[in-house]
Amino acid sequence: MFDFFSSVAFAEGEQAAVQGAAGYMPIIWLVMMFAVFYFLLIRPQKKQEKKQREMLAALQVGDKVVTIGGICGKISKLKDDYVYIETGLVGTPDAKSTIKFERSAIKKVETIHE
Repeated sequence: MFDFFSSVAFAEGEQAAVQGAAGYMPIIWLVMMFAVFYFLLIRPQKKQEKKQREMLAALQVGDKVVTIGGICGKISKLKDDYVYIETGLVGTPDAKSTIKFERSAIKKVETIHE
């Protein structure tokens, strides 16, 4: 008879242990979801932003660039936050014009530096 009560008490202890472990499951899922978001969304975005900052910092006079609006030209002058881009037909000095852009408006640099 004593064995019966001890086996019931042991079974109740196991059930309490299983319920205690199940209480951590929402926290584990939350941590896993954050890890997935970090590696699939946040980390690649940070890398892309870093690459864009480095590209803007490395701009030089004479680089051929394309702006966010699709304007192509050559950098004629650089200031702190502004870039002056010379546009127009090649070989005709009368058709050239200079446009002032913010540095952050540069989409890509087409000049290759070595």
